[in-house]
Amino acid sequence: MHIIDRRLNPRGKSLENRQRFLRRAKDAVQQAIKQSLQNRGIRDVLDGGEIHLPIGGMAEPGFRRAAGGLRDYILPGNRTFVEGDIIPRPLGSSGSRSRLAGEDDDSEDSFRFVLTREEFLDIFLDDLELPDLAKRRLSETTEVVPVRAGYSVSGPPSSLAVGRTTRLAMMRRIALRRPKMEDIEALERAIEECNNEEDRLALEAELKLLTEKSRRVPYIDPLDVRYRRFENTPKPVVKAVMFCLMDVSGSMTEHMKDLAKRFYLLLYLFLTRRYEKVEIVFIRHTEKAEEVDEQTFFYSPASGGTMVSSALAAMRAIIAERYDPTEWNIYAAQASDGDNSYSDGSVAGQLLEHEILPLCQYFAYIEVGDEDDDSSSSSSTLWQLYQDIDAGKRPLSMRKVCRKNEIFPVFHDLFRKGQVHSEVVP
Repeated sequence: MHIIDRRLNPRGKSLENRQRFLRRAKDAVQQAIKQSLQNRGIRDVLDGGEIHLPIGGMAEPGFRRAAGGLRDYILPGNRTFVEGDIIPRPLGSSGSRSRLAGEDDDSEDSFRFVLTREEFLDIFLDDLELPDLAKRRLSETTEVVPVRAGYSVSGPPSSLAVGRTTRLAMMRRIALRRPKMEDIEALERAIEECNNEEDRLALEAELKLLTEKSRRVPYIDPLDVRYRRFENTPKPVVKAVMFCLMDVSGSMTEHMKDLAKRFYLLLYLFLTRRYEKVEIVFIRHTEKAEEVDEQTFFYSPASGGTMVSSALAAMRAIIAERYDPTEWNIYAAQASDGDNSYSDGSVAGQLLEHEILPLCQYFAYIEVGDEDDDSSSSSSTLWQLYQDIDAGKRPLSMRKVCRKNEIFPVFHDLFRKGQVHSEVVP
């Protein structure tokens, strides 16, 4: 089988060499991305950008002179050596690269490499996967997708297959022996240069025959024209919905909300790369829960106590109204500082364990804290409540986050390949 790669190279770059380099330096690139993520915002991550790679890890295999072996040379003499002298073997030829002048033993040279958005995200999400990516059955809903289905003899000008049309025209001209333009021009020049009347008449007769045949066999005939043909094919739509639940009571600071927002954006980005259609639902709550838009969810001020059961009940109602669990892959991410009304604990636990988790592909609980807090500090009310749920059989994972640079490691930990559904890690 012969494969022809017709993809266009990026401007000023070789696509094949770029892909070969990324494969060879994959470990170094992944490490550089992880280091760069520590000091980058979520919006910067989505744009790709520069990374710094150590030169030491980019070395390619090569041949050098080894310290052993026998070699005979005949060299001209100089002021040091004369005829018959034996030159000692040079030092430092053990196969290692000689250090250049000015290089410091303790320094590590690096070079900059610019990644596109797609390359950055592919490498960043390479070792992650979604639990239960495929739903128990595909959605009944389908969308019509145009699929290439050969060629047709009619169609709009925009679908003209120039290559196929030209090829068919050439095949027809060769089969019908259409005279070449070069042959006709050569006969015309011969007629102009011919001085013999009898020969000139013969050449003119031949020219007339070639000209008539050229008119009978056109360069491109309407029978040669072909158009690219497309068929509208129904395709099942794999859909996912992401529920964002957040406590917006007075105890949630702007720092905590910012941590939650970064996690939500990462999860949404991840889902959009795994599902064709992703919808997002924002539910904020104090004592009461309400579905809001993104702007209100993150920035509208609110005050009051905390009742987590109101958010879980609102999520259950929205699922029943709009998202059939047999057709939608349901994911949920909840962010809270861990506070909850004592009287609401049993209600929230029953809702989560018996009504929400059975409908979800995955439920992630992120407990956010102040920047100077310790992630391994004592458990909160909500943490203890969720911890008591039978996590071994439920798609529930729990993590604590206090600082921005912990968001990416936690996200990677939650969705790493081979991850068990249920985990509780302080």
